[in-house]
Amino acid sequence: MSGRLLGWLRRGGEPVPAAPDGDEVARLTAAKEAAEAANEAKTRFLASVSHEIRSPLNAIYGYAQLLERTDGKDAVSAARVIRRSAEHLAHMVEGLLDIAQVEGGALKLSREAIRFPEFLTQLIDMLQLQAQAKGITLTLDHGPGLPEFVHADPKRLRQVLINLLTNGIKFTDTGSVTLKVEYRNQLATFTVIDTGIGIAPEDAQRIFAPFERVGGPAGERPGVGLGLAITQALVHIMGGDLKVESTPGEGSRFTVKLMLSQPLAPPTEPAPEAGAVTGYLGRERWVVLIDDDPAHLAMVRGLLQPLGFQVRSASDGETGLALAAQVQPDLVLCDVMLGDENGWDIAAQLRRRHGAGLRIVMLSGEGPQSAVPPDTRSADAPANDTFVMKPFDFTVLLDVMAAQLGLEWLRAAGAPRAAAIPDLPRLPGVIAPVAAAHCAEIERLVRIGHVRAIEAEIDALEALTPEAAPLANRMRQTLDSFDLKALAELAKGGQGDAR
Repeated sequence: MSGRLLGWLRRGGEPVPAAPDGDEVARLTAAKEAAEAANEAKTRFLASVSHEIRSPLNAIYGYAQLLERTDGKDAVSAARVIRRSAEHLAHMVEGLLDIAQVEGGALKLSREAIRFPEFLTQLIDMLQLQAQAKGITLTLDHGPGLPEFVHADPKRLRQVLINLLTNGIKFTDTGSVTLKVEYRNQLATFTVIDTGIGIAPEDAQRIFAPFERVGGPAGERPGVGLGLAITQALVHIMGGDLKVESTPGEGSRFTVKLMLSQPLAPPTEPAPEAGAVTGYLGRERWVVLIDDDPAHLAMVRGLLQPLGFQVRSASDGETGLALAAQVQPDLVLCDVMLGDENGWDIAAQLRRRHGAGLRIVMLSGEGPQSAVPPDTRSADAPANDTFVMKPFDFTVLLDVMAAQLGLEWLRAAGAPRAAAIPDLPRLPGVIAPVAAAHCAEIERLVRIGHVRAIEAEIDALEALTPEAAPLANRMRQTLDSFDLKALAELAKGGQGDAR
């Protein structure tokens, strides 16, 4: 009697599962390993999200703390960094969705004319706080041949350079990180140079593989190694080349070479922006906000109330429905996700109770696929009138509200350009020719975007005579705001005293 049959009899006739054969064991083992690998990859991917968004979040968090500590000193400058960091954060979230396209070779690049020196300076500004927190120096070094405009995909180029710069900062404990930029014959060469821990020769290529980490035990330095893999893929898609040179204990040099052509002519300046919205014509309009995020409610309320809207807010659907019944609003802004509640259900109830006269705008950060409720995608009349993605620009929300309510905005006068030279003191006759020479050089440097040289010429102009200080100060203001056209006009006007 076989052992299997004897065991079956001892257990009272219960079925005995057959032992798996060798092939089945191999298949089960392979399936188990594949499942474990997939689970580990998921964990690494979730960790990589933190790696990708840490830099802009750090800038936002850091500058917000600085504003609190300094009672709002330099608020405009800090707000610019916070806004740019938030924009980059939004771009990075979108970029995570592009990983599959990168791997599949289906990623599409844009081609825009960008202000090259301004683009580079903004990158350094955004990461400056992160470098200062580690006590290292972050600098931008570029030669005199940098063009004012180049064609590039700004989103992808920004992603590449930020990945390299943040890596340099992360692996540098003392010293500096430098972004050196050279441009010749349409070829842009970006070199990120750090004085960090360096990379061992055997790891020089492994660092570009997804989820690979070098440079110390896991957890000692943040990140899981996805950044360089994405960077290399993006550089290759843009038709460029990425190389690394490194000496352990001394530092690393990452070099990216890309063809960035110049426009045949400077891009047409956009039409002057309309002044800020200050109100609207006609009767008073009522708006109900329904969102479970108190910060979002406060933000939208802070936008709409100064414009003359009567705003009521609710943090849940039941309260929102009660408010709508009480005030009979013209417009409801309702979030799709309300904790355990479904915003679409609230919108449907609002539509049944108030009819088509009530305009309903749904807000969500889940993506375009949530623009129509799942159970009514084929219906002729969804509950909402339109949809706005979070995060949104204020102007986008105002445009949507104007379209839904038929509003005509009241606007402040557009921001004036820097005043022309006539309202500045004329320079003494003896000094005027020397000042004109400096202004002519500034006008030339503006065309090539050599910011450091422009600053030096402005300093030299100011040192000539006290009467030159107003002109020099005006030039610095336009340079700080990267209004190069206005700076060129000032420089041209400054040459008039010698004519």
